[in-house]
Amino acid sequence: MNQDTLAPLTLAPLTFGMLLFDEVEVLDLGGPFEVFSTAGRLARAAADEPLLRVVTVAAAARPVRARGGLRVVPDHTLDEDPPFDVLVIPGGVTTAVEEDAQVIDWLARRHKTSALTFGICTGAFLLAATGALDGRPATTHWEDQDELTARWPDVRVRRDVRWVDDGDIVTSAGISAGIDASLHIVGRLYGAELAHRTARQMEYTWNQ
Repeated sequence: MNQDTLAPLTLAPLTFGMLLFDEVEVLDLGGPFEVFSTAGRLARAAADEPLLRVVTVAAAARPVRARGGLRVVPDHTLDEDPPFDVLVIPGGVTTAVEEDAQVIDWLARRHKTSALTFGICTGAFLLAATGALDGRPATTHWEDQDELTARWPDVRVRRDVRWVDDGDIVTSAGISAGIDASLHIVGRLYGAELAHRTARQMEYTWNQ
């Protein structure tokens, strides 16, 4: 899909709800957060509010320790279950999270109530654990694609792509590819002009 041909689907403010967990990949959360928050600053809604905003959600009300030791304080807990429009699932070391029934059940429910779900890198493993990727195309980090195929054979794993847009689900390859896919989502929702303005503001060379 040519990004420049995309017309905005909405002019309404949207909230992106991003899952946080221990050993989350720093750029998986920071890259998309920067894209969506920058786009929100560049495009204001009524009352001069950002057109896009991001809230973070974690299982418990404590700082999350990301990969490399960065500590991040979530805005909300799963029990608080804040309202949002787009579900964002970053990757990282997801083994423990895959085994947390509370998190997987929450993801499954919020995917069904979200206008769009975005899985970044190994966030695809968490989305696959909900069953949402069964029979659908998706991608993940190149070194994890074989494992995703082996563990969830019903997922149609795409290789050698930066992201896969399958309507209500977008998945991206590893780490920096999440930034490219985030810009694609901005363009899909609000038009190519805002996506290009966001990339320029970030001084980021967008791989479309």
